[in-house]
Amino acid sequence: MSAQRQDPPSTSTGTSRRAPRPTPARTRRPPARGTLRRGARADRTRRPDPRRRAFAAREYQQSAQRQLRRFRQGSALAVAITALLLVVWGTPLDLEGQESPAAAEPAPAADQVIEDPGVAVDQATRTIRDLALSFYGFLPRLGLVLVLFGAAALLSRIVHVALRRGLRGWERAEAASALARLTVYLAAVIASMSVLAGDVRAVVGSVGLLGLAASWALQTPIESFTGWLLNSFRRYYRVGDRIAVGDVFGDVYRIDVLTTTVWEAGGAGKPVSAAQSTGALITFPNWEVLRSNIVNYTRDFPYVWDEVTINVANESDIPYTVRVIEDAARRTLGEEMAEATQRYEALLRREHLMFDVEELPRVYVSLADSWTDCTVRYVVPVRTRRHWSSTLILAITGELARPEHRGRIIPVYPRSEITIQRQWPQAAGTDPAPHDGRQPAIIDAEDAP
Repeated sequence: MSAQRQDPPSTSTGTSRRAPRPTPARTRRPPARGTLRRGARADRTRRPDPRRRAFAAREYQQSAQRQLRRFRQGSALAVAITALLLVVWGTPLDLEGQESPAAAEPAPAADQVIEDPGVAVDQATRTIRDLALSFYGFLPRLGLVLVLFGAAALLSRIVHVALRRGLRGWERAEAASALARLTVYLAAVIASMSVLAGDVRAVVGSVGLLGLAASWALQTPIESFTGWLLNSFRRYYRVGDRIAVGDVFGDVYRIDVLTTTVWEAGGAGKPVSAAQSTGALITFPNWEVLRSNIVNYTRDFPYVWDEVTINVANESDIPYTVRVIEDAARRTLGEEMAEATQRYEALLRREHLMFDVEELPRVYVSLADSWTDCTVRYVVPVRTRRHWSSTLILAITGELARPEHRGRIIPVYPRSEITIQRQWPQAAGTDPAPHDGRQPAIIDAEDAP
């Protein structure tokens, strides 16, 4: 018997529908190794750096603070200028019991249209005539203001000449003259504003607002002017002095009201390594006087202490070497140091300071890694420091090279000690290696092949 397959009866009439075939499950292949690495690297690059985020936030905060400060300064200046303009050009206030002519005339309606062109021309002509009459009435005040400024300029010139002649030997004459001229011009400005406004009390208020705005908007120029005044009276530096202010080092070339110009001198990280002029001019604001340390090398004592170090071998006769170097230094710098030490002693006595001053060059000894340092200390003028250093080095090296010092003063050079052994030593508990009786050899670096 054979089994016959019978299809299930269809529930719908006229059509037969097959059962859907099951969809096989898809197997997901793992990504390649390179893809994983690229994805991890992309995740690391997309991940924000906390330090970078903190730096960006700090920069944004500083930028916002700067913008807010500028906005405050501009707002204060705008308020002060507006108040000043209202005081000078504003209409007078109506007093009690007094009626202005403008109030007596009825104001035209907003929707009233003048139909006659002749009437419009008459009104425009009347307006222009009123403006011209008001300007003509203002001309005497303007002329008086010009006279006041002319008198202030003449008076400031007379004061300047008088102070320069009367204080000819006084170093602060220029600063006193500047203050006197500033006072004269300030008085002229206040008087002119009172003339223009017609009321001194209103001028006092406007001057206060204007001063507040100027203190906000002109902080850097005011600080620079204050630094110039302070330097003029305290004399921290003068034209020709060698100074160091912050990162600036050089000779003062010009001192202005707001800036100071310096001929740059060399140093570390500059084209000229020694303290000599590089030919560059550096201008810095005078407010550095208020914020930075000022080092003056030539104001009261135009000399500087300097040192030169000579290296000798430890096998040298050190006391003999010190005497030879001191004699060479004193022959070279003895006369040059005499005047410097006298001025230094006079300066100390004037300030009631009792310090010992070396009148001749001295040699100090210190130990290094594998040699001895003989340091010569001396005093020379500031601007000839490199010249005397080179002269002293040539004199000392020439003296040490003389034949009578050979064997007692040994120059230092890089040396290496090499010990040659025929056999390595044996470990503990073993028989010692045979020894041929020869001593280990010591070879200097210059004699080594």
